Amino acid sequence: MNGHRSPPAGRVQVRFVGSRADMNGETKTVRRATPASGAGVVETAVELDGADGSLARARAFTADFLTAAPRGDGPGSGGTVPARTVDLARLVVSELVTNALRHAPGPVLLRLRLASSAVEIAVRDGDPALPRPCAPDPTRVGRHGLEIVRAVADEFHTVRETAGKRVVVRLRL
Repeated sequence: MNGHRSPPAGRVQVRFVGSRADMNGETKTVRRATPASGAGVVETAVELDGADGSLARARAFTADFLTAAPRGDGPGSGGTVPARTVDLARLVVSELVTNALRHAPGPVLLRLRLASSAVEIAVRDGDPALPRPCAPDPTRVGRHGLEIVRAVADEFHTVRETAGKRVVVRLRL
């Protein structure tokens, strides 16, 4: 061999070359799912510590992944993720990560999964309290994040975990 180790079976290394400066050329490991768990699924994740720039980093990470990752190999796949879906994903990430950084202790994990038919966005934080949207009020200033997310999402749910919760949104391609 040439001394270069290949990633473990079922994994592929993706280097975001020429991506936004706040990605710092980092190498992220993404997993290509096996047929039993969904052929053609590609995923990636980033942990955000809440430092200045975390929200911008989350949005850039999302856009870079969705524009660079393959769309999968199922029916109707191929090509790129539509620009409108990338924009909606960035909006959802912005709202969910903002809420997590504002209301939960500790780091936030942003996980993105891309299949041939949908992108799944999951944000995990350390607060076990499930998010509760405010009652609609057109005169309220701010606190409309979950309303916006639910309006653009094809699916929305939360999962209580041992230490915290995970908010999951799916957007069809």
